[in-house]
Amino acid sequence: MRWGSGELIFDRNQAPIKAACEGILCKTGFSEDVYNAVISRSVREGQSLLNARFRNCDENRKVRFESSKPEDFAAGEDGVIYAARSFQLSTDPTEFILYAKDKETQEEWQMTVKLTLEPAFTEDSVKDQKKIEEIVFPWQEYKHSSHLKRQKRDWVIPPINLPENSRGPFPQELVRIRSDRDKSLSLRYSVTGPGADQPPTGIFIINPISGQLSVTKPLDREQIASFHLRAHAVDVNGNQVENPIDIVINVIDMNDNRPEFLHQVWNGTVAEGSKPGTYVMTVTAIDADDPNALNGMLRYRILSQAPSSPSPNMFTINNETGDIITVAAGLDREKVQQYTLIIQATDMEGNPTYGLSNTATAVITVTDVNDNPPEFTAMTFYGEVPENRVDVIVANLTVTDKDQPHTPAWNAVYRMTGGDPTGRFTIFTDPNSNDGLVTVVKPIDFETNRMFVLTVAAENQVPLAKGIQHPPQSTATVSITVIDVNESPYFVPNPKLIRQEEGLLAGNLLTSFTAQDPDRYMQQTTLRYSKLSDPANWLKIDPVNGQITTTAVLDRESLYVQNNMYNATFLASDNGIPPMSGTGTLQIYLLDINDNAPQVNPKEATTCETPQPNAINITATDPDIDPNAGPFAFELPDSPASIKRNWTIIRISGDHAQLSLRLRFLEAGIYDVPVIITDSGNPHASSTSVLKVKFCQCDINGDCTDIDRIVGAGLGTGAIIAILLCIIILLILVLMFVVWMKRRDKERQAKQLLIDPEDDVRDNILKYDEEGGGEEDQDYDLSQLQQPDTVEPDAIKPVGIRRLDERPIHAEPQYPVRSAAPHPGDIGDFINEGLKAADNDPTAPPYDSLLVFDYEGSGSTAGSLSSLNSSSSGGEQDYDYLNDWGPRFKKLADMYGGGNAQDFPTRVPEKHHLKRTQEDHISSECF
Repeated sequence: MRWGSGELIFDRNQAPIKAACEGILCKTGFSEDVYNAVISRSVREGQSLLNARFRNCDENRKVRFESSKPEDFAAGEDGVIYAARSFQLSTDPTEFILYAKDKETQEEWQMTVKLTLEPAFTEDSVKDQKKIEEIVFPWQEYKHSSHLKRQKRDWVIPPINLPENSRGPFPQELVRIRSDRDKSLSLRYSVTGPGADQPPTGIFIINPISGQLSVTKPLDREQIASFHLRAHAVDVNGNQVENPIDIVINVIDMNDNRPEFLHQVWNGTVAEGSKPGTYVMTVTAIDADDPNALNGMLRYRILSQAPSSPSPNMFTINNETGDIITVAAGLDREKVQQYTLIIQATDMEGNPTYGLSNTATAVITVTDVNDNPPEFTAMTFYGEVPENRVDVIVANLTVTDKDQPHTPAWNAVYRMTGGDPTGRFTIFTDPNSNDGLVTVVKPIDFETNRMFVLTVAAENQVPLAKGIQHPPQSTATVSITVIDVNESPYFVPNPKLIRQEEGLLAGNLLTSFTAQDPDRYMQQTTLRYSKLSDPANWLKIDPVNGQITTTAVLDRESLYVQNNMYNATFLASDNGIPPMSGTGTLQIYLLDINDNAPQVNPKEATTCETPQPNAINITATDPDIDPNAGPFAFELPDSPASIKRNWTIIRISGDHAQLSLRLRFLEAGIYDVPVIITDSGNPHASSTSVLKVKFCQCDINGDCTDIDRIVGAGLGTGAIIAILLCIIILLILVLMFVVWMKRRDKERQAKQLLIDPEDDVRDNILKYDEEGGGEEDQDYDLSQLQQPDTVEPDAIKPVGIRRLDERPIHAEPQYPVRSAAPHPGDIGDFINEGLKAADNDPTAPPYDSLLVFDYEGSGSTAGSLSSLNSSSSGGEQDYDYLNDWGPRFKKLADMYGGGNAQDFPTRVPEKHHLKRTQEDHISSECF
């Protein structure tokens, strides 16, 4: 390889030569036994180093390339050697062997590769590149124009190294590419690949005529570290005249990036009391520059520590890895809980002059360990508790602990070590204050224990750390005083059971049921007794001595007795402060006596008229129990004699008997059959029970067919009572309806008009069932429909609400007084005078209102209508002159003028109410 020509000359014969190519002899294998290549010191993983030239004379042969140092160098299928990892090339030449193996025949070829470190590359050398115009590659020698001479040596094109951030000027020439056939042909050069015709395009350009390769702008290694281009040479017709060659352009790193920490603030922890050399945390910074070059090699150091106690150098950092460890003892969380370190990272291996730096903060928290046991604040604690109280806090035990609150190293656990053999106390820990709460869990009797002295110990949830020179626990005593309180009396025994025969009469002493007061040290009077529960009200208790006597007969068959047991509850009370009471239960077991006679069950039975089957099964029941119950004896009474003549009874078991009919036929109906039943008690008890037997006609199945007729003919007492009740209820409903109808008729009659419209000859007729008498009669009082005598006094009735047509309450006008026995001819004069007086009366109602003619007045001088008596000669009296008085007297003219005088009523009642007859109204109107 020769430097200084500035040309890369294409070898058009570098591709494998086929054996059949114009009969020229081809030998498969590497073109050289030793390859020499010059590369930079920093080698990155995946970086292309060189291209091994291997001639394959058989295109069907498949060759695999391998390196003797696969950990450093890897070979691709095309023979290109890549870096297997990133490393720094030593100053001594590096050698390794490259093998080529046939995959089928396992034939092997090998070549030695020597890598040499290139000279230092500086900006001055970049400037010197301008002086380098060409790099000339060896060209091929030919014997004849048509015959190719065997190539002795194949050159490896080294990578082109170009520093990043170059200042130009641009375009900056890099190298000239030239083919050895440019003397005989007119060629055109081009480059392809990323940076040329692929993104990012336009970074590298080539002069198509001269083959000068140039860069157009500064490069950034942190974006693209290397470019792989391929150069082409074609003729003017576009025909390829040279095989493409690979060009590798490596971007040389410059120190243009500062280190950057992954986090600006790093947090770590370390336990207090840690020994020197304890790992704390790791901080990490990165540099965008080449990590395999000095530009990317970082070094760490600690700039400052706060606080600086107990030592300003409590921590150190590994300058290459960033690991922070402790270098001094004395970490104590109770003194210093947190340290803050300023960490600096510098590239150029920490060179303070040329390296770039950056800083971050490391916050180290000292975690707590249990190096301080809890300590009681006092040696003795005091408390008191009323007797018989549970779940009561009697004392608070306080402790101090310097460890971090609310951690296992701070939380206290209390336990009792003495003074409570019966386990009446326990100690809970308050999670907030860490205090010990001494609590009573079992009742304490003042009369038994008046004071307790407890010994307690406190320790942490976790044991003390090793090497701590403190006792693991603290102890104290607790003095607890028991307070005497008034306790409830209690009955002994409770409940109390006694046995007593039933039938004990009232007034007999049953037993004595007394209570005891547990308060022996209190000055109290005797207890008082009272009854709390006595369901049957059979008992009473003496309030002083507690003797219980009966107030009624004890009956075992009572509903209040269950399983022969009767329960009563009594109360005993003292006079303490506050008063207390206790209850006791008296259980009376009642012994049975034969005080109940047996009865037949059921009370009714049904059988057929025919003799078969006509037997009836009956059962005897007795509220008493053995031996005062069954077996029972059944018999029929001697009288009447028809009972034994018609019936027979047979006992079939202790409680059952069978009643049979002696006759062959008995007419359908209901028959009463008395049965005498006697129990087995001593003395015996017997009773006569009446069994109602219903005989009926039966079908072939033995079922009654006329049971309805039988039942109708012989209704029981309950059915009859039910029917009577229904009849009485029905009668009451009918009576209520009649009363309601009568009251309704009265209300209707009270609203009816007094005068029949047919007989009313006045020009202006008003009905009483209307609400108004005219336009002026709109405000009236309905109470005036009452009888005049009951009208309220004028003094209590407001002015302005009186009907205009009601009777005035003022001083009554003095109408003319008619003599007791006036002449008929005087009637006209009397009426005219009354009419004139009414017209001149200022208190009279208006003309269009109905006048109240039926009110006689309390002081009227007119006599009773009963004074209108017919004379003995009334039959000869001529009343035809009444027709001359006008239509108002037409009714009287019809009655007396054309009729019999005897039809005239001989007596008219003095008071005329709203319900008078039509004739009385007309007479009243006339008079």
